[in-house]
Amino acid sequence: MPPATLTIPAAEANRQFSKLLRAAREGARITITSHGQPVAQLGPVGGRQAEDAERKRVREAQAALEAHWATLTPMVVGPWTRAELYDRD
Repeated sequence: MPPATLTIPAAEANRQFSKLLRAAREGARITITSHGQPVAQLGPVGGRQAEDAERKRVREAQAALEAHWATLTPMVVGPWTRAELYDRD
């Protein structure tokens, strides 16, 4: 289940700041508004969840790349001599 997303006016955020910090620690993202306009966000700082998500993203990208490589047919070109590589006509 994704973390909660809350929107709260600044005056209310001021009164319930401790509660909002606890919610952020548990993964919630809180948008604080002033006169109905969003002015700030409160949320968790990186932490273990972000590190785990990044590791998962990297593993998935690596698996996708390896799956793509498995579909490719190797191509052999060469060998070349040094003279051929630097041949200037």
